[in-house]
Amino acid sequence: MGRTAFVLVLAFMILAPSVKAADDPWEGVNRQVFEFNEWTDRWFLRPVAVGYVKVVPKFVRTGVSNFFINIMTPLTAANQLLQGKPKASISDLGRFAMNTTLGVGGLIDVASPAGLAKNSEDLGQTFAVWGSGPGPYVVLPFFGPSNVRDSLGLGISSFVNPILAVSPNSTRAIVTAAYVVDLRAGLIGIDDLVMGDRYLFRKDTYEQQRRFNINDGLGEDDPFEQDGFDDDDDDDDDDF
Repeated sequence: MGRTAFVLVLAFMILAPSVKAADDPWEGVNRQVFEFNEWTDRWFLRPVAVGYVKVVPKFVRTGVSNFFINIMTPLTAANQLLQGKPKASISDLGRFAMNTTLGVGGLIDVASPAGLAKNSEDLGQTFAVWGSGPGPYVVLPFFGPSNVRDSLGLGISSFVNPILAVSPNSTRAIVTAAYVVDLRAGLIGIDDLVMGDRYLFRKDTYEQQRRFNINDGLGEDDPFEQDGFDDDDDDDDDDF
């Protein structure tokens, strides 16, 4: 498996730069997958996420989010190192160690107040830093907007994803479900901001966000840095 992944990455690094990022040659299929994802979200994911926000106290939700961010931090540190940013990698490892110990397994973010910034890096970003082009735009079932480069990174990263390493299977299913609900709850605030063609809106937002992340925020506006992007539109949580 290791050799196969290496060959795939090598081939992709050679071929991907020749494909324009703006191309959407699979738009027909992408739109069908997009409609499936929208249906799934409308009838299942969003109602569960909204109920989660309404019922679960904010401090509990914050702890859940902190926990998942923390267990993914070593992957961020590894990608920082692969991108040639050793200082950032060491900082991320320090953040992980501090939050895991002093932060009660990552439930409490004690590293941020201590000056250790929260970062997020993935293999798709690492491939981009190495010079790989994004390839055609892709909409993945359940995962949503992506491109060939990021999809490859997602697939390879799944082998070292700590959430997918949980056992037994029943526990992994519960942890994965909690992770998905936590992610979706964090996006509730942007639902009303989608305008016009929802497919194009999400495509453009995804591509802008990826450029922002790859360039570490230099020369790009973060599309999610806007007022109202909080999952806590209702402030009734303090009643719990």
